Amino acid sequence: MPRTNQHVLVIGAGIIGLSIGWELARAGCRVDLFDRDEAGQAASHVAAGMLAPDAELEFEETTLHDLNTESRRRWPDFAADLEADTGVDVGLRTEGTFIVADDRDAAEALRRRYQFQREQDLEVEWVSGEEARAKEPFLAPRLSAAVRSPHDHQVNNRAVVKALRQGVAQHGGRLHEHTPIEAVAPDADRPAVVTATGPRVTGDVVIVAAGAWSNSIDGLDGVLPIRPVKGEAVALDVGPSFDLRHVVRGPDAYVVPKNDGRVVVGATAEEKGFDDTVTARGLYENLEGGWEVVPGILDLPVACTCASFRPASRDNAPVLGPVAPGVVAATGHYRHGVLLTPVTAQEIARYVLTGTRSDWIAPFRPDRFDTTSLHRSRN
Repeated sequence: MPRTNQHVLVIGAGIIGLSIGWELARAGCRVDLFDRDEAGQAASHVAAGMLAPDAELEFEETTLHDLNTESRRRWPDFAADLEADTGVDVGLRTEGTFIVADDRDAAEALRRRYQFQREQDLEVEWVSGEEARAKEPFLAPRLSAAVRSPHDHQVNNRAVVKALRQGVAQHGGRLHEHTPIEAVAPDADRPAVVTATGPRVTGDVVIVAAGAWSNSIDGLDGVLPIRPVKGEAVALDVGPSFDLRHVVRGPDAYVVPKNDGRVVVGATAEEKGFDDTVTARGLYENLEGGWEVVPGILDLPVACTCASFRPASRDNAPVLGPVAPGVVAATGHYRHGVLLTPVTAQEIARYVLTGTRSDWIAPFRPDRFDTTSLHRSRN
């Protein structure tokens, strides 16, 4: 029987932590979420909200792509449930994605990616620049080719965070902002967290969903090899004359129209630790890369510039499942945090409630980085 009367302590109140908290709170658990700053204001706030496993497929990521595709499949029902529960429109859009090439070299690289996508049986379409512009007039006139990914969608990640905060609260969950967690005390029966201000809070389960900061929590003996990857982005305000409908991914930047009157242009990727400075170089790279594929963005007013940190594991795949007695990891989502929200929340909640780990998250277990346990399993 599901263990719905548990007290669950969630470290991290970004989109992953909030979604797990919402699933467990509405299942009847007592939920406390702790965030070092304000909930949902780190990577979850800066993200562009793309649900694009097909467009983002890299040559070495076929196992991760299966998980990404499953989560995309779950997004419409997840969004509908969240909207019905809270009344907040989360801005799910289904126009699809254009991956575009702006010169001959980019077209050759795009052709190689398209062939690999077809080998994986993805429903993507090769189109000429003219065909792409017929479907999306705001594309640059000189584009030589494009791949249309009709099943890749997007969501307003900021609206999702707002809805999840509301959903957690109305199901009795408690949010503790500006409450950093210094340490975890694993225990099969009564694990605990130790806040930076001193109080020790015990519960039945601790979930580590602290994103890029997951590796800085004492008590886990370095078993979460998560590092920050800095990303900068810029948000622009749009008027009635700018009506970009599709997500556009170019060789050097993406351009994402949102349902709240913004268009997000990003995003750089740098291994610079926790330096969140917005730089002139980052702004230049994003705007130049965006202008190359959607030139109309240069006439739009700047709404904000921002930087945050993608949580990347050693193999850039998520870390999902038990990591110590009474402690469960849900971190390391790298550039797929918003996309992987439904499958992470539902499968981690399932594990907490039933003690069973699904086949979906089994390949991403935390102990895959433990060379000692891998050696034992091979012998």
